Amino acid sequence: MASHPADRPRIGWIGAGRMGAALVRRLLDAGYEVALYNRTRSKAEAFVEHGAIMVGRPVELAGRDIVFTMVSTSADLEHVTSGDGGLLTAPDIAPRVLVDSSTVSAASSASVRVAALKRDTEFLAAPVSGNAKVVKAGKVTLAVSGPRAVFDRVRPVLETLGRAVMYVGEDEVARLVKIAHNVFLGVVIQSLAEITVLAEKGGVSRADFLEFLNQSVLGSTFSRYKTPALVNLDFTPTFTMSLLRKDFDLGLAAARALEVPMPVASAAAQVVASAVGAGKVDEDFAALIEEQARRSGLLLQAEEAEVTDGLED
Repeated sequence: MASHPADRPRIGWIGAGRMGAALVRRLLDAGYEVALYNRTRSKAEAFVEHGAIMVGRPVELAGRDIVFTMVSTSADLEHVTSGDGGLLTAPDIAPRVLVDSSTVSAASSASVRVAALKRDTEFLAAPVSGNAKVVKAGKVTLAVSGPRAVFDRVRPVLETLGRAVMYVGEDEVARLVKIAHNVFLGVVIQSLAEITVLAEKGGVSRADFLEFLNQSVLGSTFSRYKTPALVNLDFTPTFTMSLLRKDFDLGLAAARALEVPMPVASAAAQVVASAVGAGKVDEDFAALIEEQARRSGLLLQAEEAEVTDGLED
């Protein structure tokens, strides 16, 4: 078990899903004292042997120096902060800083910021780009917004979580950065599915086509990372289709509010919605390739090829 230096902030964490759990493990491995709340307690109890302290309600983390939240929806964020037994509901104590790493709307983020400031708790929006496997490889990035002085104070903790931490401005602008990122993620995976199916229907294996693409100037960390899923049809979820649809909804709502036309994103959002409607709810969003193949009259088979995801390169 790692020791906990006295001068380090005491951390609280709410939400230990796939992503949250991986981030908590990085904090524990770095020697931080972490107290943890997860709605399904049994899914997080394994962290106790790694030094985490389990609590039964978010409010029990109110005495922590910094509390992170990473939950699925805006409603979940509002519930764990201001709902029954929420973090900000203790009568006499509240955390110094609340850092939210969920992907939620700017309006919800602003509402939680107001609630936090009423308790003299500083608030940072700090959504994370990546997934649990990327976290383990130390390659996630964070966009952070809020008071610059608070960011500077918390930055050493944030830098424990990933390879790049970027301050992007005041208030809720980090939300727009993350939502724009995830909309692009959806557009790219759909485009990748389209060209890969095109190549396969013309007689090229997916492994060979993606190897060519990954070695070209158009190859990317993302295209390499998704290659094993696209080639071998392993759709163990890293980011589900339902969550991607939620982020498209948030992104297109922001586009309407800001009067920004997004024709490509709008088309991709419809494809994602059709995949969810077809029952691809809990699969990884790379399963869009199967939907693309179906519409193209092609039945995909796993190629069982040895391909790398590029994370260890």
